Amino acid sequence: MTVLKSLASAFLMYSRIPMPQVEWKEENRRYALCFFPLIGAVSGGLFFLWRYICGLLGVGSFLCGAVSALIPLLITGGIHLDGFCDVTDAQASCADRETKLKIMSDPHIGSFAVMKVCAYLILQTALLSEVKSTASAVVIAVGFVLSRALSGLAAVTFKGAKKDGALQSFAKPAHKNVTVAVLVAVTVLSVVAMLGARLAVGGCALLGAVLTFVYYRVSSYKSFGGITGDLAGWFLQVCEIALLVGAVLGEKLEVLL
Repeated sequence: MTVLKSLASAFLMYSRIPMPQVEWKEENRRYALCFFPLIGAVSGGLFFLWRYICGLLGVGSFLCGAVSALIPLLITGGIHLDGFCDVTDAQASCADRETKLKIMSDPHIGSFAVMKVCAYLILQTALLSEVKSTASAVVIAVGFVLSRALSGLAAVTFKGAKKDGALQSFAKPAHKNVTVAVLVAVTVLSVVAMLGARLAVGGCALLGAVLTFVYYRVSSYKSFGGITGDLAGWFLQVCEIALLVGAVLGEKLEVLL
C-alpha cells in the first residue's frame, strides 16, 4: 500500500494525470522518487504516438514539432518550466546566494525569465521539427525517462540548499538505498535503450545529458550552496533540451559521415 501511495504522490506532485488523492505525509512519499521516471515514460510514449500519427496523416514538420513541445508541458502542468523561470530570474540578478534563493521563492516572473522561456520553447519546437527518423524519436522519448532518473538521483544524493521546500519534502522521507538502486537501474536501462535505438544519435544525446548533470552539480553548489525544487526543475528542462540538441546533431552527423 505504501508503494501505491508513493506512486500516486509522485504523479500528483509532478504531473496533471488524475490520481487517487493520498494523505500528505512522509510515509506516503517514501518511494515517490522511484516513480518519477514513469511520468517521463508517459510523456515519451505520447510524444512517440504523436510522431507516429503525424507520419500516418502527413502532418507538416512544424506542426509536429510544436505539438511535440506541448506534450510534456501538458503532462506536467509546467511545474519544471516554472522552476526554470525562477532560476533564470535568480541567475540574472547577479546577487548574493541568499538573495538568489529569495528571488526563486518569489511567485512573480521577471523579464529575463520571460525572454528565456520564450527562447527555450522556440528552440525546442525547432529542434523537434528537425527529427526525421523513428529511431531518433525513440532516443528522445527515452530521454524523458532518463532526465527524471538523473533528477531523482540528484535529489537524494546532492546537498540541499534549504532545509525545507518542495524538493526536500520528497528527498528527506525517501528510502535512500532503494531509491538510488531503482533510479540507477532506470538510468542504465535508458542508456542501453538510447544507444540500442541508434548509436550515434543516442551517444550524442547521452553526452548532452551527462554534461548537463555535471554542470548542474557544479553550478548549483557554487551559486546556491546546493539544490532546490526550482533548480531541479531547471535541470530537467536544460537536460531535455541538451538531449534534444545532441540527438539532432547526431542525426546530422550520421548523414555527413
